[in-house]
Amino acid sequence: MYKLKSSVIAFFGFVLIGVTVAVVPHTGFGQVSEGNGAIQLNCDEQPCDAVARGRAAFNDRNLNDLGGNGRACADCHMPSEGFQLSPAAARARFDALQAKREHNKNADDPLFRPVDADDFRINGDNAIDFSNLVENGLIRITMPLPLNVKLIDPATGQPTDETSVDLWRAVMPVPNVAITGPDGALPIWPPGAPRPPIMGQDPNGPNRQGGYQHDARFGTLQEQARGALFAHAQVSVEPPAGMLDDLAAFQQTLFSSPGVELLSDAILSGSTPFPDPDPELNELEQQGKVVFNRACAQCHGGMLHPSGSTPETTFVRPLVRYHNIQTACPRPATDGYLPCPERLARNARTYRITLANGTFQFVTTSDPGRLLLTGQPADLGVMDVTQLRGISNTAPYFHNNSAATLEEVLDHYDAFFRRVARLNPAPNLPPLLSSNGLVVDRGFVTADERAALLAYLRKL
Repeated sequence: MYKLKSSVIAFFGFVLIGVTVAVVPHTGFGQVSEGNGAIQLNCDEQPCDAVARGRAAFNDRNLNDLGGNGRACADCHMPSEGFQLSPAAARARFDALQAKREHNKNADDPLFRPVDADDFRINGDNAIDFSNLVENGLIRITMPLPLNVKLIDPATGQPTDETSVDLWRAVMPVPNVAITGPDGALPIWPPGAPRPPIMGQDPNGPNRQGGYQHDARFGTLQEQARGALFAHAQVSVEPPAGMLDDLAAFQQTLFSSPGVELLSDAILSGSTPFPDPDPELNELEQQGKVVFNRACAQCHGGMLHPSGSTPETTFVRPLVRYHNIQTACPRPATDGYLPCPERLARNARTYRITLANGTFQFVTTSDPGRLLLTGQPADLGVMDVTQLRGISNTAPYFHNNSAATLEEVLDHYDAFFRRVARLNPAPNLPPLLSSNGLVVDRGFVTADERAALLAYLRKL
C-alpha cells in the first residue's frame, strides 16, 4: 500500500502552481510546455480577460479564499500529462514527496489529500493509504444511491444504511471539451420500450444528449467545475458564478490540434458540413481511417459527427448515446475478456436493486455507471462515449484506467463484440455490430486491419 508517513500527514500552505503564465492571444491552439506547465492561451473566441482569469483559477491553490484544501484544478488535470492524471505521474509525485519528507517533514503535494485516500472513510483526515491514486491513477467519486438501491455489507450479507457510495474513476482530460458535452443530436434513448420509473425516479436520468464526466452527470462545464471544487478541493464557500464561467472559458481554449479547434468553431457556429479535423495522413493511416469509419464510427462518429463522442445518427440503424462496454470489475469470464487485476477488482461492491415489480436484483461491480442516476438495472455499467481526439497523449484508457495501451483497448473491444454477438445472434444483431441485424459489418477489427487502425488512432 502507498502510505504517507503518519508523522507528516498534516499539510500546510496555499502555493501557486508553476510559473506565472502570460496571456497570449493567438489563432492557434492551446499549447503546453512539458518543462514548466506553462500554457499558451487561445483568446480568439472568448474575451481574453475571462480566459486569463480562468487560467489563473485553474492553477490557483488558494481558490479565492473559498476555504479549500489547497488543491488546484491543475493538481489532478496536470498540464504535463495532457491535462489528466496518469498512474505513472501519480506514482512519480508520491515518490518525490516521500523523498522530500526525508529532509522536510512538512513537504507537501496537494494531490495527496485524505479525501482521495483509500482509508478516508475509516480514518478521516488521518488517512494515509493512497493505493488507488498511486497504483491506478484513480480518484474518489462519491455518488448518492438511488432510492431503490442499497449497498450490501460483505460481512453480514445484509443491506446497509449507507445513502452514498464511493467509486474510483480516472481524471478525464480537459483538451477538446469544447467539442464534447451535450451535442444536440437526438439520441435513441432509452433503447426499446419506455422504462417504468422506479420509486418515482426519472428512468432516463439527466443529459440524454450527452454531458460531462464519464457518466454525463453534469450538463455544463460550470456544473462540472463546481462539483470538482466541492468534492476534490473541498471548498466550503459557494464558488462565484463568474469564476465558474471563467474556468469554462479557459478550458474551451484547450485543443489537441488546430484541426479540432476549427471543428469546434464550426460546431459553435452551426456551420455544416463539419470540417474534417484529421491532419495529413499517410497511406497506412488512410487505411486505418477506412477501418475506423466501418468499425468504430457508429459510436465514436465519423465524417458526419467527427467530434468523436457523437454517434453517426443518420445511420439506417442508429445507436443509443450511452453504452456498457464491460470495463468495470468483475468482468465476464467468457468471450476473451482479461480479468481485472486485484488492484482494480478490490473496488467492487455488491448492490441490491429493487425492480419496478418489487423484486430484487443483486449485482457486484466496481462501478454501476448511470444506474446511480436512474435506478434502472438496464443502466448498470453504462457510460457516455468518450471523445477520441488526442488519445495518443492520454493513456491509460477507460473510466478506470484499465487499458494501458491502445492495443489493449482493441483487445477489450474484441471481447466485448464477441459477447454482444453471442448474446444477440442474427437476425437480432445490434446496430453497433450490424447495419441490418443479419450480417456483422461493424465493430470487429480483423487482425490485418489492426496496424492501420492503430496508426490512425495515434494520429487523431
